[in-house]
Amino acid sequence: MFVLRKKHLAAALFALVLAVFSAMWLRGSGTQPAVPVSAPLPTASPRLAEETAAEPTYPAAETLSEDTKLGKETPIVGVWIPYMSLMTPECTEESFCENFEEMLDTAERFSVNAVFVHVRPFADSLYPSDYEPWSHILTGVQGQDPGFDPLAYMVDATHRRKIQFHAWINPLRISTGKTPAILSEDSFYLRNREDHPAYFIEFDSGVYYNPASAEIRERIAESAAEIAEKYEVDGIHFDDYFYPTDDEGIDSDQYAAYVESTVEPLPLHEWRTANINALITTVYHQIKQANESVAFGISPQGNLRNNEKINADVFTWCTQSGYIDYICPQLYYSLENPALPFGTALEEWNAIPRLDSVKLLIGLAVYKAGTDADEGTWLDSEDILMQQIGSAEDCGADGILFYAIDHLRFGEAEAELANAQAAAEAFLDGSSDAPEQT
Repeated sequence: MFVLRKKHLAAALFALVLAVFSAMWLRGSGTQPAVPVSAPLPTASPRLAEETAAEPTYPAAETLSEDTKLGKETPIVGVWIPYMSLMTPECTEESFCENFEEMLDTAERFSVNAVFVHVRPFADSLYPSDYEPWSHILTGVQGQDPGFDPLAYMVDATHRRKIQFHAWINPLRISTGKTPAILSEDSFYLRNREDHPAYFIEFDSGVYYNPASAEIRERIAESAAEIAEKYEVDGIHFDDYFYPTDDEGIDSDQYAAYVESTVEPLPLHEWRTANINALITTVYHQIKQANESVAFGISPQGNLRNNEKINADVFTWCTQSGYIDYICPQLYYSLENPALPFGTALEEWNAIPRLDSVKLLIGLAVYKAGTDADEGTWLDSEDILMQQIGSAEDCGADGILFYAIDHLRFGEAEAELANAQAAAEAFLDGSSDAPEQT
């Protein structure tokens, strides 16, 4: 069983102070001044956090997220649609729309009632944005206008089928390796990397936004709110990528400046965690200000220890209001996974205290069905996904998500997928009886 630790309370309080300070600083004059490389962060004391942890620090979550229908009336059966699945060789509006309609056909066949679609995979966008350039997946060239609004089309097409649409964002990733191969000249990174290097983290041939920067946190939050304000989306969805590494060197200059300017500085790891928490709560409130009915959730890694390593403080997000409306751990494990069996992971996540307003969705690895993954344990039977869906229902989960659409669409494990389809239908019906295997 996992319990809320003191360090999580300290990081949560520090994140709140950081978020409020940032908002006042950035908005006080009606402008958004650039943040100096060595800009000091507000002082926070872990001891103070422990002494004041019992005091309410956020409005009740029910007043902010009560209107969301995520997992309230009907369980969610969702599917992720990653950016790779949205790419077509032709790079035309016609091929994009035809491809997306075919994916919706597949979604309907599996009783999916919510799609989680990658609309901002690399500090880019599948819609005209005031913050990020056009995505390269539309035309092959980042920054090139495709001549139509893919997000508007996808939202309308999805809603015509009575399916929810959740806009999936990777909040920090700008590029990894050679993807995108060439960044747009108008990209925020190319325009700011020399004058404001502290806005970014560079690691292992990748470039990421630096969540320690107040301006970056505000930028990410405002770009998420832009979607909630301009499009009739049902939710905004973050994936499992936060700090790309626990290497101490990626932000050493900024951390040193923080330590020098702070009376009782947090250790590096807790400081990074507080930066992520400040980002998450800022995003949450910006989305709610734009459209209170839009749900905001995160899909962290299924292994709780891995989340700790990359500063994803799932304990705070689940137990403190003002962070998320749902959590969706990626439990991509077979029933007999030697490293971490599905049942063990599910039990650990279900043991985390959650506000009543925070829903629990379970991410399932359709992509492993019928493969030799997890030391071949996915080959032990043809009803693994069916059993996992049943376990999710038994623990009271509010929904399940399949990763990913192409593995439903083109998967070769026919019997496994047929059993999963039947289990998904039973899950929606609220049936406690396991469907008959095919």
